[in-house]
Amino acid sequence: MAGPCISSNPSDTAAPCTLSYTCASKQPRPTVNGTDETAIIEILSNRSSDQRQQVKQKYKTMYGKDLEEVLKGELSGNFEKTALALLDRPCEYDARELRKAMKGAGTDESVLIEILCTRVNKQIVDIKDAYKRLFERDLESDVKSDTSGSLRKILVSVLQANRDEGLEIDAELAGQDAKDLYEAGEGCWGTDELVFNVVLAKRNYMQLRATFQAYEKLKGKDIEDAIKSETSGDLEKAFLTLVRCARDCQGYFATRLHEAMKGAGTEEETLIRILVTRAEIDLQTIKEKFQKMYNKSLAEAIKSDTSGDFRKLLVALLH
Repeated sequence: MAGPCISSNPSDTAAPCTLSYTCASKQPRPTVNGTDETAIIEILSNRSSDQRQQVKQKYKTMYGKDLEEVLKGELSGNFEKTALALLDRPCEYDARELRKAMKGAGTDESVLIEILCTRVNKQIVDIKDAYKRLFERDLESDVKSDTSGSLRKILVSVLQANRDEGLEIDAELAGQDAKDLYEAGEGCWGTDELVFNVVLAKRNYMQLRATFQAYEKLKGKDIEDAIKSETSGDLEKAFLTLVRCARDCQGYFATRLHEAMKGAGTEEETLIRILVTRAEIDLQTIKEKFQKMYNKSLAEAIKSDTSGDFRKLLVALLH
């Protein structure tokens, strides 16, 4: 009996993904262990997140199985992780990454910072809803119980999702915020993180850029240098992430990708997380930033640091 056709036409939003055979009417593709990896890569990389949700629904309707469970049984390693990430909605994938970062012994604060300090209000709200739906847990409560001190405070601040997202710049406010930041940091004994939290978590990005310029004009020092001299560890990472995203979010992610691939070893999960979550937002601009910053295309960098079907899927996502 012939199996269902594999369609690699991006406009075919309901195309089912078969893992063991192709249409009897077509020449079979080369397969490994009965799985057509090429078709999986084509289907997952050439569809939007919404289209992939339709593929999942259609697959279950036609074959009575969850596509995710089928892929788990057929794929492995980082290729499997990337394929499963693409079958989630971005907010669901972020929620799973956050849960994984806090589950069990120890907490991966860098993942909490990368996700929570770079998302806009609606994304934060969607992530919190997805977290509740998937795990029947409250994200803010889990963050509070798995972090402490000043890091906990800034993460809880961004979780409120009440950043001004307008484009207006209030020059007087920028000057006042710059003065307050100085007095809360370099201008006092110790650092008053609350002032940093209010400014970095609530002001719109255009306003923050004006504040950073005002700070440098006022004190002759870049705000990032001030943060480095006044804070350390995960709090420093969180503040710097917020500053760098306000200045140039795509540049921030280009840097994160570069850092994930430089030196010995590759942070594959960072590559997966950024490429999957930014694919429909600003990945093309991130590619351009990467090229400009490192004189090398992102595709070249990924090809030299990854291998096999995992490499093929990541590179396919870049186009």
